[in-house]
Amino acid sequence: MWNAKLISALLEYGFVQIGNDYSLYILSKDDIFVALLVYVDDIIITDNNNSEVDNVKKFLNSKFMIKDLGLFKYFLGIEIIKGDEGLCMSQRKYCLDLLDEFGMSACKLIDTPLEVNSVLASEASEGDDFLENITEFQKLIGKLIYLTPTRPDISYSVQTLSQHMHAPLQSHVKAALRVLRYLKGSPGKGIYADWGKCFTRRSVSGLCLFLCGSLVSLKSKKQPTVSRSSTESEYRSLAATTCEIIFVLKLLDDFGIHNLLPVHLFCDNKSALLLAANPVFHERSKHFETDVHIVREKNLSGLLRLEYVDSKDQVADVFTKGLCKAQHHFLSQRLGLLDYFPNKIEGGCFLFFDDLKSYVAEW
Repeated sequence: MWNAKLISALLEYGFVQIGNDYSLYILSKDDIFVALLVYVDDIIITDNNNSEVDNVKKFLNSKFMIKDLGLFKYFLGIEIIKGDEGLCMSQRKYCLDLLDEFGMSACKLIDTPLEVNSVLASEASEGDDFLENITEFQKLIGKLIYLTPTRPDISYSVQTLSQHMHAPLQSHVKAALRVLRYLKGSPGKGIYADWGKCFTRRSVSGLCLFLCGSLVSLKSKKQPTVSRSSTESEYRSLAATTCEIIFVLKLLDDFGIHNLLPVHLFCDNKSALLLAANPVFHERSKHFETDVHIVREKNLSGLLRLEYVDSKDQVADVFTKGLCKAQHHFLSQRLGLLDYFPNKIEGGCFLFFDDLKSYVAEW
């Protein structure tokens, strides 16, 4: 009922609810443009005319009891830090609270969230039993998931661990605490959005999308079907990225941003690129589901421009595998991650919850 009342008020003022995102409302008339984003009863407003924002606030205040929090600084646990040329979205306080909650405030630092090419076991073995009480582990992973929007560098680690929430092993606890040890080194790191660069748009397989050089969308997700080759796996990633590109283009169109085609789509698998560029069905691809061939369709229509990128420069690798220290740091920088609060403190840690303490005594 609250949502219905709010929608009614916004429509009365002249806002239009966007079909691509029902939490987004846009007012566009003459030379005025206002965008209003709603999360339950929290609202962000931006425009190209400050006086119109004031008018919207007055209107909302006449309909509801509102509290004006001023400039955009903190929203849903995300801290917005304004620099000279852009914004940095960080969850520093949330990260520090997370470290404190799980007794890792004084832990020793580590350079990567996951060991290189590590594979988490799914069956118990000698010295690696299932946890009897899985609540704390599930709680930790749930909190890490909430951190990933501003910390894409831990996305792969978290999605890997989340696959074992129903039956975690002792080794999974150690892997989860390794992520906390990694976060301790840079709790204030966040996504930097720079509006000073040229207005270009590119995306890479894996997937992550960039607008004006700033990260706007990312995903690290296990594929729903088993691929018979690396070509098929990469081709499915291209299809998933294409769908995300289409969604973002529709959203940008609602903001009045057009003429972004073709979108440069980068992939480090030449076979997948050749398959996407050739409209002829090959023997090796006849078993592919029809929907993955959306890549071919959009490539031929001119929406995409498929390009090859060397594996060492493939930013999306952060979302698909554990990397060495140097490569992880290099690709994290390419994602646009910036730390406004560098942390140099090191030390040991004390774990205060009994269920997991015996499994991680070495930390």
